[in-house]
Amino acid sequence: MALVVQKYGGTSVGDLERIHKVAQRIAHYREKGHQLAVVVSAMGHTTDELIALAKRVNPRPPFRELDLLTTTGEQVSVALLSMQLWAMGIPAKGFVQHQIGITTDGRYGDARILEVDPRRIREALDQGFVAVIAGFMGTTEEGEITTLGRGGSDTTAVAIAAAWGPRSARSTRTPKGSTPRTPTSSPRPGS
Repeated sequence: MALVVQKYGGTSVGDLERIHKVAQRIAHYREKGHQLAVVVSAMGHTTDELIALAKRVNPRPPFRELDLLTTTGEQVSVALLSMQLWAMGIPAKGFVQHQIGITTDGRYGDARILEVDPRRIREALDQGFVAVIAGFMGTTEEGEITTLGRGGSDTTAVAIAAAWGPRSARSTRTPKGSTPRTPTSSPRPGS
């Protein structure tokens, strides 16, 4: 049984119908006996909409508060996909912010990963859950919520896969709602 790390972007989880399709793809991999760690982005253009909303309130929103706001988009995707999986009889557990185990520096809006400790995710997988993970976010050692910048969900997926090493994790990515390609070994950062 392989650990499969999948990443689904905003278009892939853009509405409830697409979330259902993602859940069907997850079910397909699970039927093959794989453990799944699934990283999701915010639905559609949610992040851009939240940034625009923030700028209506304050043309120069504080970066800390902007990170706090924009991470809510991924949290919605995590919750909805987890609920859809449960509706299909597939136990799922969502992970956001500190639950993910990604520790970052304090650069709001463009944080860098300092450490990945996927212990809680591993425990959920070992208990038979699909782990549904919010991309794009981490927390500082002080518990502050940070975002990894544009493409942060991709970064999250690679970081989670790399935490298990290239022999134990396989990664798939679904660009812009297309059908995922055959899984390939996850690259280690810097290789």
